Amino acid sequence: MAANTVITIGRQTGSGGRDVGKLLAKELGIKCYDKELLDRAAKDSGICHELFEHHDEKPTNSFLYSLVMDTYSSAAFADMPINHKVFLAQFDTIKKIAREESCVMVGRCADYALAEYPGAISVFIHADLDKRIHRLAKVYNLTESAAKEQIIKSDKKRSSYYNYYTSKKWGDSASYNLCLDSGILGVEGCVEMIKAAIELKKKMKAW
Repeated sequence: MAANTVITIGRQTGSGGRDVGKLLAKELGIKCYDKELLDRAAKDSGICHELFEHHDEKPTNSFLYSLVMDTYSSAAFADMPINHKVFLAQFDTIKKIAREESCVMVGRCADYALAEYPGAISVFIHADLDKRIHRLAKVYNLTESAAKEQIIKSDKKRSSYYNYYTSKKWGDSASYNLCLDSGILGVEGCVEMIKAAIELKKKMKAW
């Protein structure tokens, strides 16, 4: 039985990565999980949804990323800080969804959770800072200085979260199968490139 196709999307703030994920899912006729991952993880784990919202893509203190790749005992899980429990619950939900259906997943270290999953393609969407500032200012009606401040803060948070919970580096091309510049390709161009990559992977029998 062939593995489901799961495209994970990491993104710089203002790059349009979320829009890429939504349009890609629409054109492929599959679901896009963004904040929806938090809803599902809360339901699966029984942990309060507000805790997932509070800890969403936020870094914290020391954590051994190897924990998520190893089997952890119920006793060890019970003694973990809540932020670790939230991450592991989300991690398990990501893997569960991948087994259930083809989909697009935005952020939340999904590429790391599915590193060993044969049907996964990891993508990182980026763009020049000036273009991201312009896009964010336009979309949210912000001044360019406010947009720049938001981009810097958000990217720092995402980078810290990703680097903290995984063994890889956020935004490093070696951490992903495909890195696309939305400032050059646009949202639609990125979607076309990802669709082409999916078809090429199938032809190469790399699944």
